Amino acid sequence: MIAQPFARPLYVMLKPASSQCNLACRYCYYLKPCAKDQVMDDALLERFTRQYLEAQTQHEVLFIWHGGEPLLRPRSFYEKALALQRRYACGHHIDNCLQTNGTLLDDDWCTFLKDNRFLVGISIDGPQALHDAYRRTRGGQPTWEMVMRGIHLLQKHGVEWNAMATVNRLNADRPETFYRFFKDIGCQFLQFTPVVEHSQGQVADYSVTPTQWGQFLCRLYDEWVRHDVGSVFVQTFDATLANWAGEPPGVCSLSSMCGHAAAMEYNGDVYSCDHFVRPQHLLGNIRQHTLTEMLYGQRQQTFANVKHQGLPQQCRECRFLFACHGECPKNRFLTDRYGQPGLNYLCAGYLQFFNHVARDMDFIKAELDAGRAPMNIMTHQS
Repeated sequence: MIAQPFARPLYVMLKPASSQCNLACRYCYYLKPCAKDQVMDDALLERFTRQYLEAQTQHEVLFIWHGGEPLLRPRSFYEKALALQRRYACGHHIDNCLQTNGTLLDDDWCTFLKDNRFLVGISIDGPQALHDAYRRTRGGQPTWEMVMRGIHLLQKHGVEWNAMATVNRLNADRPETFYRFFKDIGCQFLQFTPVVEHSQGQVADYSVTPTQWGQFLCRLYDEWVRHDVGSVFVQTFDATLANWAGEPPGVCSLSSMCGHAAAMEYNGDVYSCDHFVRPQHLLGNIRQHTLTEMLYGQRQQTFANVKHQGLPQQCRECRFLFACHGECPKNRFLTDRYGQPGLNYLCAGYLQFFNHVARDMDFIKAELDAGRAPMNIMTHQS
């Protein structure tokens, strides 16, 4: 019998078109050669849908369509996916989330997404000059205008969407401009992901620096907390408050353990995490093993526990360990002050941010504990 230790929902990022993409973003960690016929077939889609629903321990189930670029698959593929979800639902409430670069959206796609209640994550890195610096087509052409056209179509059709922006060496120094841009285009839900890529000890020149990351978060927080608490939702701030209040943060990088978000390739290979699509983190193939066996099996439990077990002494002594839990293991490649490996590259930035917001987080937690509104922090600020 397979143990099922996770009380929170399990997620699997589906790669129906593998790494195929019409863009070639410079910092993309998933960009690799991929043949056009490397796409998920209908039989595998059905096998996954049935097993994914069977593996869930929660009533609410989320299907996450990822890439590459998932809109390279036709609408007929997603129509089959929705039909299979209805067939195997067995009382589950099912939602769908699709992450796209937005350049392939048209009226027909947006009608489909609206009619079927998809939540759409749009990858956009801020104003035109900042976005186009790294997010280009395979032919080297800028993409900002195409992405903005896609956003306007989503808004026209009333599709629920959020922005998924990277924070890199270029845009990190302009957090206020960055943030106001998203407000100006009507985005209320923001996810900011720091770009950190390294190889053989060398950090890529487009990666955000720890100092930049800390200053970015602090300055953006100051802009947000004065005006927009309760009206604009920033994932990092929400997750920080959740950890402050002792609740699950809703984002894996700031959770106490990994293992809740696997990834499945077009051919059925299942990996421990989307950021660890490597041979040593291959859990198996869905054609030979069930998702329940792989997601709740010993290998995934070991992967989940390494996040805490691998913390260096400096992290274990930190008063903000509860707020970040060492952040994402993919970024833990430095040596701490005791000479122990496993310190997060962004540690100094997070430390600056947590020190900056600690008093406010204490206040907001107290307001929540008293049954009052978190937005009272805006009055408290003045």
